[in-house]
Amino acid sequence: MKHLLCAMLLLTGIVSALELPATDGKTYDPAAAGDKKAVALFFVSPFCSTTKSFMKEINQIAADYGDRVVVYLIHSDPEITTEIALEHAILSEVKTTVLLDKEQALAKQLKAKITPEAIVLSTKAETLYQGRINDLYLGPTKRQRSATTKDLRDALDAILSGKPVPSPQHEAQGCKISGLN
Repeated sequence: MKHLLCAMLLLTGIVSALELPATDGKTYDPAAAGDKKAVALFFVSPFCSTTKSFMKEINQIAADYGDRVVVYLIHSDPEITTEIALEHAILSEVKTTVLLDKEQALAKQLKAKITPEAIVLSTKAETLYQGRINDLYLGPTKRQRSATTKDLRDALDAILSGKPVPSPQHEAQGCKISGLN
């Protein structure tokens, strides 16, 4: 019965309840918005140079929207230990909660495949946005001098003002999450 429920939740695009450990020693439900209007998840990897290019913008989005949106960094590579995630957070000056998805349950539920990839969930844990943060990378190795779009910020602004998320939603460009098909 549990497998049937999980399958139904996957088909509806709703994330099932999941508790993930964080680098602060606590556990969190990455889909729980609490009293905020949405949850922004950033799938990242300290081993991906593309992630490195986006960390300043990820930190700025967390600072700019953190009062209205729950923000988490997610490490879904089974090889990333708490120590590696902590080191990455310190070196990247991360000011938000960092979660470890070593079993890749969240990445699989949300069909996350790339780092960095942004996913925004509604207060009902429905996927509202999934894709790139901006167009800094137009392809796996095709980097522009600077971004000309702000895809994720546009999506967050729409969600916060009760409007539909702009389309199309462009795929994230970067490194594949290790261990996922």
